[in-house]
Parts: sequence; C-alpha cells; structure tokens
Amino acid sequence: MPKNRRVKSVKVELVKKAREAMLAAVQLYNNPQVTFKSESFITLAVIGWTYLLHAYYRSNGIDYRYYHHVGKKKIYDKTKYGAYKHWELERCLNESACPLDSNTITNLRFLIGVRHEIEHQMTDKIDEYLSAKLQACALNFDYYICKLFGDKYNLSKELSLAIQFSPLTPEQRDTLHDNPHITSNVKNFVVEFEDVLSDEALTSSRYAYRVLFVPINAKRKGQADQVVEFIRSDSPLAEGIEKTYAVLKETEKQKFLPSEIVTLMKEKGYDKFSINKHTEIWKSRNAKDPKHGYGVQISKTWYWYETWLKEVEKYCEEHSDELKS
Repeated sequence: MPKNRRVKSVKVELVKKAREAMLAAVQLYNNPQVTFKSESFITLAVIGWTYLLHAYYRSNGIDYRYYHHVGKKKIYDKTKYGAYKHWELERCLNESACPLDSNTITNLRFLIGVRHEIEHQMTDKIDEYLSAKLQACALNFDYYICKLFGDKYNLSKELSLAIQFSPLTPEQRDTLHDNPHITSNVKNFVVEFEDVLSDEALTSSRYAYRVLFVPINAKRKGQADQVVEFIRSDSPLAEGIEKTYAVLKETEKQKFLPSEIVTLMKEKGYDKFSINKHTEIWKSRNAKDPKHGYGVQISKTWYWYETWLKEVEKYCEEHSDELKS
C-alpha cells in the first residue's frame, strides 16, 4: 500500500476508535446501573482524546512515537513485544503543534490529574463533584472531532445530557461538596489544581460546562412541554429573579482560616475575641465533626465554611458584653 494511503487508512481508524471510546464513556456514565461512572468516563475519555490527537498528528506528518538518538541514528522505543511506544495524552498536549485551545487543554489536564489519583486509591460518589468537567470534556471532544476531521464524525445526536429525576436543592449541593465519601486525595487535587487557574479559565465552558436550570410555572399552552428553560446567568431575567424563578449556581464554597475568623470578629468590634476563644467554641460544639458540615480539611489544614462563621458571629452577639472593650 502506498505511504499516503497507509497514513490515511491509519488516521481514519484512529478517528473511529477515538469516537467509539467517547461514545462508550458517555454510555457508561448515563447507565443508571453503573456506579463507577466518573472513573470509567475519565479512563475511556483519555483514550478517546489520545487517539484523536494521534490521528491529527499522523495526518500532519508529526511523529508521535517515542525515540532516542544513538549518535546520529534515531532509535524508536518499543515495548518488550516489539510495539512502538506512542505518546500518552499528556505528551500530546505538550506538543507545540497541539490544535486544542488552552481551556480545553486545562480541562484534560484536570481529568488526567484525577485519573492519577483514582489509580492509587479507591473512590466513591465523586460523580456530582466532577460532572461539570466531564460534560465539558464530552462537548469539547465533539467540537474538535468535527473541526479536525469533518461533521461526519459528529456525536451530538448520540451524546445526551444525563437526566436526573429529582430536583437538586442548594442543601443537596452543599452535601455533595462536603461528602465524606469523596476521598481527600481527590479533594486536595481539585483544590490545588484550581488554585492556580485564572478566573477566565475557571469560568470557561471549555473547562467546566455548567447550565442554569430554571423551574417555571406554565402560563401558556404548550409551555408545559418544556422540561427546562435555559437562560444566561447575566441576562435581565436572571438578575430580576425573585419569587417565580429559582437560580441554582454551582460554586466553590468560601473557606476561612481560624485567624481570618478572628480578624473578622475584631472588625465587628469584638476586640477580646481570640484564637483561644475560637478554639474553645469549636471544641465545645465538636464543630469539626463532618456531620455538621462546618468545614473541611485540605492538605492537613482545616478550613471553616461561612456556616461556621455565622455561628461564631451569633456567639459573639450573645456574649458581646464580655467580648467588647
């Protein structure tokens, strides 16, 4: 077979395999009987993206095999069974000719990092914690497979948004973020990964795809056929939401160090409030017990949520006589 035809044939097979891997990832994630959803999705999605970039590099004449030089001779690295060692996804992303935008790359680096964590420790119930990133990954894949190889590989008619049959309340969202079943290594990775991202990257739909679900009361014929209505969060409707509509916005909860809580109380006039007093309060209430949801431990450091800050402020108000100068 001529070289050009062989290159094209391998490229087509790689694209097909990439598409099949992503379809399998989404089908597994949407299967109500599967409990290992995120872990399975990430593993298959990484394979899909790797094949997709291999196909792109092959079609553009970029050698994606590992090699080293012996003198001037190029020696390709191979497995013990003689197969070429091709670039893994992370190496594909590091290539200067990588065709992906920066936020899509950030999304994939996030998923690769999570995969490294779940390889070494069993996880449980992390699906809701990662869902926005997984949705972005699937949509990004569909965009790029069409952009790079044509609309005939489009997945949008086969990919679907996972449906949840019960409404998600703000209280449920808090429970998910504070879920003790989400192992600390995954939590720590997420916090450290996102801590260095710019606001633009954090809010990009390429990094994490979030939608606003707005419950509505049908007032016209036909309107009841709409299960959900999508609106922009910065639209006049969203800004004026009061009684009829409810906005659920997924955000990372604000965290406070003990010293920050003491400073805030002093700014409110409770000059005698101290670290020792704060420690006395939380110990007397066993406030670090996960069942209360007052805070979280990240990399051996305890952070308090705003719910605890309000408890401290309430305590200070009740004991203002002894805490104010």
